Amino acid sequence: MRSLSIFGVTGSIGAQTVDLVRRAEPGTYRVVAVTGGRNIAALADVARDLAAEVAVCADPGDLPGLRERLAGSGVAVAAGPEAIAEAADRPADWVMSAIVGAAGLVPGFRALRHGATLALANKETLVTAGPLLMAEAARHGARILPVDSEHSAIFQALVGEDTAAVERIILTASGGALRDWPLETLAAATVKEALAHPNWAMGQRITIDSASMFNKALEVIETREFFGVTPDQVEVIIHPESLIHSMVGYRDGAIMAHLGAPDMRHSIGYALHWPDRAHLPVARLDLAQIATLTFRAPDLARYPALRLAREVMARRGLAGASFNAAKEIALDHFLAGGIGFMDMAGVVEETLAALDDEMGSSILPQHLEDVLQMDHLARVRAGEIARRMAGGR
Repeated sequence: MRSLSIFGVTGSIGAQTVDLVRRAEPGTYRVVAVTGGRNIAALADVARDLAAEVAVCADPGDLPGLRERLAGSGVAVAAGPEAIAEAADRPADWVMSAIVGAAGLVPGFRALRHGATLALANKETLVTAGPLLMAEAARHGARILPVDSEHSAIFQALVGEDTAAVERIILTASGGALRDWPLETLAAATVKEALAHPNWAMGQRITIDSASMFNKALEVIETREFFGVTPDQVEVIIHPESLIHSMVGYRDGAIMAHLGAPDMRHSIGYALHWPDRAHLPVARLDLAQIATLTFRAPDLARYPALRLAREVMARRGLAGASFNAAKEIALDHFLAGGIGFMDMAGVVEETLAALDDEMGSSILPQHLEDVLQMDHLARVRAGEIARRMAGGR
């Protein structure tokens, strides 16, 4: 029986992971730990249904409610960041890292210390601490499998290939909910409008990140860190149908593309069953019905996040931690109505410049604590900048 833990079980990726685990034959998996955010009802239901050893909620204030819901179930309960880290210290063969944001950093590193296979859906871990993460995995003989649909597609397109033959990696992007809006109207876009994604059913934050292309900016940086390519080898193309998830171009001119329905269970299932392929409950493509696949180059005026990602890769060091933290704070302020849609990139750009001037964000981190410190500083600075922008509206 294979043991597994799911971090971020109440989010979109976590819930789809649970769906696949529930479909497995009885006795296939033993669930060690599940963690969640504020939706303690969903967390308790999953913990009870999967007979998890421990369920952990992010906010200690929710612990009494979680304890009450799991009374008599035999599932241990805990709460708070330290409890989540301790849950990651419980040995498991396979760990899904689906906690959104920098909060996923510590449990991901803890899981690797035990030699687990880390199914990485948390973009921020590689963006903020890529070299440290890859070194930690190598140190403990652990394996990291990408769960982002784009990076899973790249990973699959590289199977059996010589990575030295790779000429380019092409990340596809839907363009998000606002891709066809006139450029001059984007500043007035509301949260509701940014959430109307044409293809994917995702959580609130990543859906807005898709509209602003900050999610793709993170993925560009991730690609460099995970696959060890140079920044100029990574390209982004708008692909409105979201059927090609990424492509790898080789030095002989060939391009390997991964196609599939826009369903995250493709990449989750691939990581869950790797190195085998198992049946997955996803739609099969009818190519005759699809008929046409379209592509267009991204407009950097519409998507300034892509330009900022290039700047982060040029600086490297702690710039990724600064970029990610500022992005999260900017998104918080947009969701709260404090700043406009296009202001988010401005908050991030100003934060990067301010911290580079103050302490040199290109300094290479030596320890995870260095990354966490920059994360904290960037959040403080980004909050100041966002509040100033809000006051000027």
